Amino acid sequence: MTALPVVVMGVSGVGKSTIGRGVAQRLDVPYVDGDALHSQHNIDKMARGQELTHADRGPWLDRVGRWLAAHEAGGVVSCSALLRRYRDIIRSHAPDAWFALLTAEPSVLRDRMHNRDHFMPASLLSSQLATLEPLEPDEHGSMYGNDSIDSLVNEIIADAQSP
Repeated sequence: MTALPVVVMGVSGVGKSTIGRGVAQRLDVPYVDGDALHSQHNIDKMARGQELTHADRGPWLDRVGRWLAAHEAGGVVSCSALLRRYRDIIRSHAPDAWFALLTAEPSVLRDRMHNRDHFMPASLLSSQLATLEPLEPDEHGSMYGNDSIDSLVNEIIADAQSP
């Protein structure tokens, strides 16, 4: 059975990389952290505490979508994909992508962000939370709460593979 392309999405600090790696490992498909597909310009901008513009994100989202499309037997990418139009860009390359929206309480997210070594500062969390557009009913995907890593991985795989 061919695995679907999966996008593990959400705001910074929600666990996209951890869950994405877990899903890819269990499905035995390639994984890429969407951060690795950002330009150095975008990384530097976020590291300075500056929000990315839609123009900054466009080429990055194209790279995310092309990466998924290149992995026809399935692949998993972690990517914020905060807006519907961003997910639409990814879907323009990988129309069958399954979006797993991870959520957590803002206090949990802030704690995680303060306790990790990452270019994204906690100061940008509020803007991400304000920007996030939940998945709409016609989008291929589901929302997942703050559960154990194993439970989240199992739920995402079951949901993404169900007809």
